[in-house]
Amino acid sequence: MAENTVRYYYTDESYDDAERDETTGNGDVVRDDAERKQEIRMTKNEARSGSLMMIIFVSVLAAALLGSVIYSLDRRNTMYNKVFALNEKLDSAAAENVRLQSELEGKVSAKSIEEYAASLGMEKINPSQINYIKIQTGDVVTIPEQEKGLIAKIKSFFDKCVEYFRG
Repeated sequence: MAENTVRYYYTDESYDDAERDETTGNGDVVRDDAERKQEIRMTKNEARSGSLMMIIFVSVLAAALLGSVIYSLDRRNTMYNKVFALNEKLDSAAAENVRLQSELEGKVSAKSIEEYAASLGMEKINPSQINYIKIQTGDVVTIPEQEKGLIAKIKSFFDKCVEYFRG
């Protein structure tokens, strides 16, 4: 693995770090921690062997998810269109029902029946043609009053006495 190191230093002449430099016993200059923090190292990593396969796998997975979302939205839209078409059919059937009901009421009216009877050669009857007949039948059943029992007679007598005394 190759390593590239890049170091950046301040080259501003107004920046004087001579006061902060320390020297060791043999005359070497030790740099301050602040200057060490300013160094930036850049390393270049080579591609790993499985990363290309992982990218392809994630891309295929994302495409499959996107395709399934689009397919489900298309199916939902298709179902909404079917429901809308069936609702329109229902509305037209309801309007046809109203029209047929009003046509039926028009045919059953008294005036249309009179016209139909006149087309068959029938005429209205005159009041002089009407004859009333009284018929008495023996269909009426009369039930004779039944005799009261002993307890009912006693109770009736007692009720009459109470009424008499109350006034």
